[in-house]
Amino acid sequence: MIPRNLLWLALLGACSSAEYATDTGELAPSEGDDSDWAGDADTGGAGGGAAPAETEDDRLALRPSETDRYVFVANPDEDSVTRIGVTTLSVRTVDVGRRPTAVLVTPDWQTAVVFNQGDATVTLLDAETLESREVSVRANLNHLVVSPDGRWALLWHDVAAETVDDPAPTGAASYNEISAIDLASGEHHPLVIGFSAKTLQFTPDGALALATADASLATIDLSGDRPVPTFIPIADPLSPPVAAEVEVSRDGAFAFVRQEAVDALTVVDLTSRDVYAIPVGAGPSDLDLTPDGAQVVLVSRDAAEVARFDAADPFAIPAVTPIAGGTPLGSILLHANGSAVLYTNATALDRYATWDLADPEMSLQPLVKPASSMARTPDGDGLLVIHGRTDNPDGSTPTPYRNKPALSLVRLDDQRTNTLSLVDDISGYATSSDGKRGYAILDGRAYLEILDFETLIYEELALRSPAVFVGTLPDLEADDGDQPPAWVSQQHPLGRITFYDADDASSQTLTGFALNGAIEE
Repeated sequence: MIPRNLLWLALLGACSSAEYATDTGELAPSEGDDSDWAGDADTGGAGGGAAPAETEDDRLALRPSETDRYVFVANPDEDSVTRIGVTTLSVRTVDVGRRPTAVLVTPDWQTAVVFNQGDATVTLLDAETLESREVSVRANLNHLVVSPDGRWALLWHDVAAETVDDPAPTGAASYNEISAIDLASGEHHPLVIGFSAKTLQFTPDGALALATADASLATIDLSGDRPVPTFIPIADPLSPPVAAEVEVSRDGAFAFVRQEAVDALTVVDLTSRDVYAIPVGAGPSDLDLTPDGAQVVLVSRDAAEVARFDAADPFAIPAVTPIAGGTPLGSILLHANGSAVLYTNATALDRYATWDLADPEMSLQPLVKPASSMARTPDGDGLLVIHGRTDNPDGSTPTPYRNKPALSLVRLDDQRTNTLSLVDDISGYATSSDGKRGYAILDGRAYLEILDFETLIYEELALRSPAVFVGTLPDLEADDGDQPPAWVSQQHPLGRITFYDADDASSQTLTGFALNGAIEE
């Protein structure tokens, strides 16, 4: 287990909202969640009855958060946040509230939002001057998001994000409350939403937030001076199914909800508040919008089909495409180039499917062993497959990969593949903005794996201590031919981070940043 005085923090992804438990931008979702990593479903086969649910694992949660110039690191045991200058590696550490467990940066890179879980406060730091304001929030919260327009920070209690280190309630505890903070004024607005909200989504303009609970959908109007919640029942309150996912149309007209064990797509008209259940194939397992927002895509694993609904008119007859070979694949990875990859981590299947959405047919592709997660490169041309220790049930897993984790680099244009046997599980992954390189770290290992998605060749950089989190900095000048550095935070009682420059294969390590440490070449 990573010591609590290491880096428990968050990265601002290039996505519609920033949050510290999921949604890091480039990584692929698992079935049933838009998290970056699917968990390792070592099921050993489907067994009898219904297949288990697809799993997800927030391996990339709680990471450093960055701007164009700085990386912000929370130091929970020191009650402080450290700002590291990217180009100079200059260090400044400032005090915040007790036990900061998350730091996010607003989309304009002007404000670092720090959630101090130990004393139920939020510290707002000016990213340049480090001047601070402290805002008290409701108790028993553990999840932070920032709206895509950077105006609001929202906090709520996510049961799935609970840890053994969470502060114990001192008296009464609510699981229905949310804290909304106006980041310009610092004003706090406490609200009541549905019991134990599973997800929170924003419309692209940030004017509306949607909190999905099992029995209801709460819409939060964020366009005025204070947030205004509205409740919309979406299921029988006496026996509601589990709400698994929600997507919002780009124009904010409709919300789409997938519920576990319900063979229907729930459509909520956000203007009239009417709720509709549209029948779909058996076993809905993944729900997404296409990158352009034009279509709602629902994968039905048990029916082995994919239904595509018009996001502007979801009541029109959907286009339904069978999954190749009737294969029970339940997750879909969509890309802006109009292609998709389908896979599963619910059962031990050594195959996946590729699909051009304009084509009525998919193609099945082989894997050396079952996948626990997949990720596509930003350009859509490369695929990274994470394999757990589960082998093919028929014993066909090649000897070098048996009972071992593995990693496959794939070129989707010609299916060239390089599969690497690993000494330990992948614990984090990031990709360069141009999609040409990937960076992976292994659980408890002091190495950075540098992956070339054009040649499929890897290099290995030895670190000074075991890696904890990995990421890449924003590319501010996409046309200059240079790639921004990757960073790797590592286990160290006073903090350690290494910056790797792929342009000249150089690295610099900063140790002791919690105490204004120095560069180690």
